[in-house]
Amino acid sequence: MPSWTNALREHYRWVIVAAGGMLGCVAIGGLFSLPVLLRPIAQDTGWSTTGISTAMTLAFVALALGSMAWGSLSDRVGPRIVVLAGSLLLCAGLALASLATSLVAFQLLFGVVVGISAAAIFAPTMACVTGWFDTRRSLAVSLVSAGMGMAPMTMSPLAAWLVQIYDWRTSLQIIAALVASIMVPAALLVRRPPALAQAAAVPGAAATAAPGAARSAHAAHAAHDPALSVGQALRSAPFVILVLTSFLSCATHSGPIFHTVSYAVTCGIPLMAAVSIYSLEGLAGMGGRLVFGLLGDRFGAARVLVLALLAQAVVALGYVAARELGSLYTVAALFGFTYAGVMPLFAVIARENFPLRMMGTVIGGTTMASSLGMALGPALGGLIYDSFSSYAWLFIGAFALGIGAFLAALGFTRLPRRQMAAAVA
Repeated sequence: MPSWTNALREHYRWVIVAAGGMLGCVAIGGLFSLPVLLRPIAQDTGWSTTGISTAMTLAFVALALGSMAWGSLSDRVGPRIVVLAGSLLLCAGLALASLATSLVAFQLLFGVVVGISAAAIFAPTMACVTGWFDTRRSLAVSLVSAGMGMAPMTMSPLAAWLVQIYDWRTSLQIIAALVASIMVPAALLVRRPPALAQAAAVPGAAATAAPGAARSAHAAHAAHDPALSVGQALRSAPFVILVLTSFLSCATHSGPIFHTVSYAVTCGIPLMAAVSIYSLEGLAGMGGRLVFGLLGDRFGAARVLVLALLAQAVVALGYVAARELGSLYTVAALFGFTYAGVMPLFAVIARENFPLRMMGTVIGGTTMASSLGMALGPALGGLIYDSFSSYAWLFIGAFALGIGAFLAALGFTRLPRRQMAAAVA
């Protein structure tokens, strides 16, 4: 292969990272515009807060159920078609939800349609990025995740600004137009990983093609092995433990994230200051994604994941003792740093242990588990507070779940080497 082609491939992989980060930021921002528009919707329509919030729960469930389906489809037809379809569907879902005249219609359009369309972005994008990188893979995945983490600092303030000028329906329509204008061009930049693109064009050629970057023998064998079926991969111990760890990890931080502001208010913190605690948590998460990505490249993603999950559990428990603004800032910064840094490592571990040709399916399964974990925390946190008039048991429960995630990840790293090899060879 000509050297200029290798150089082009080397540079284009960063275009994939930029496109993935942009797609994730706008998609997550569109989904999470609902919390910002919650009160204006309720005041305008008379719909209950619980009823409107149910749309968010439905969105998480739809995100979970759609992740593996979209991921599997991207394995067959390529990520560009899937991501483009998801972008168009997301635009349509937001626009149609703005026209809803009944609560049920709004729940179905925003919850189901928007949730399913968002699922078309995450797993295919992450799978695509992992296939483009054989070096600095953890950093690349973390940068894409960081783009998604920008949503609360970009799209959410935009939604808040729009709803102060327009009504919620017009605001949602503007967001839908923004989704189309940004995500469709970004989706067109997405390309299959070179190994899979060449294999699709010339069957069998991928195994002999010269890679654009240095590859380990293990990764090369895993990427092109024809023996392992998707069913075998989904029944393998590494996949089961990945899914379990992802679920437990997200169940650990979903409750504390969702109830951060409410908990701070119960501690006597003014509302605006309480919101700033939540913002700090998100800002610290940006740093966590980058730092853990670099550490994953340096020391191995699985090893870093184990230590990060233990740190997440311990810091979650720290909320029990944090009741002043200063201590809440400290715990929120540490918590955001750890929980956000954990998430990209799952995609890296998946890529290291399963064939590239089924990455969409594997990461889709992991995303499904994480979405179900995220759906668990808000409801349980509300139930705990309603029952005990305190959030203490929420954070104690988060600690217990975090220890479970830590132990599950530790079990993954301690699988016999021959068993891990069997999953990919």
